[in-house]
Amino acid sequence: MATSKADYYTALPVPYQPAQNYVVLAPYYPSTNRRRWRVILAVSLALLSAIVYIFWPSDPDVKIVRLHLRRIQIHTVPRVAVDISMFVTVRVRNTGVYSMDYNALDVAFGYRGKNLGHVTSEQGHVRARASSYVDAQLDFNGVRLLSDVVYLLEDLAKGTVPFDTVTEIKGQLGLFFFEIPLSVKTPILLLSTCKLAGSSWG
Repeated sequence: MATSKADYYTALPVPYQPAQNYVVLAPYYPSTNRRRWRVILAVSLALLSAIVYIFWPSDPDVKIVRLHLRRIQIHTVPRVAVDISMFVTVRVRNTGVYSMDYNALDVAFGYRGKNLGHVTSEQGHVRARASSYVDAQLDFNGVRLLSDVVYLLEDLAKGTVPFDTVTEIKGQLGLFFFEIPLSVKTPILLLSTCKLAGSSWG
């Protein structure tokens, strides 16, 4: 009986291969490193806020530091009017880190809502974090205060006269090679001390 070569070969069993599972591991960062980065970020933000606060341009502080009423004279002829003479000192304080040049410093005075007049100073320069003082003498002649003469006499008898003042400054801040314009207006109520002997009738 003839046999073929296929009778001498048998199929080999296929070995069993279990299913393979893959696990992806994320990089591990110690908790100390994360806390360190949080601290660095918080400190950086605090320093940035402080730098912006320090170098941010700020408005100057304009204040009348002295107001001396020198003379008051009340006229009855030909009409009721008042002559007022006073001496005033204005302080311009630059609180910023940049120098300041002002073109005009105007101080307006009023009494019980009535405008008496104003005085304007010339140009000036104030260094960074420094102050400048401006002295001026004001003479208001022939001011009509017909409805307020009684109140003025009462204030003179008390020894203090309340004046409404509005200070206005215009100029620019020197920021390296740039100039930042500024305009500040400050209303203030001042009590000027005076003596009744400094007033007279005419």
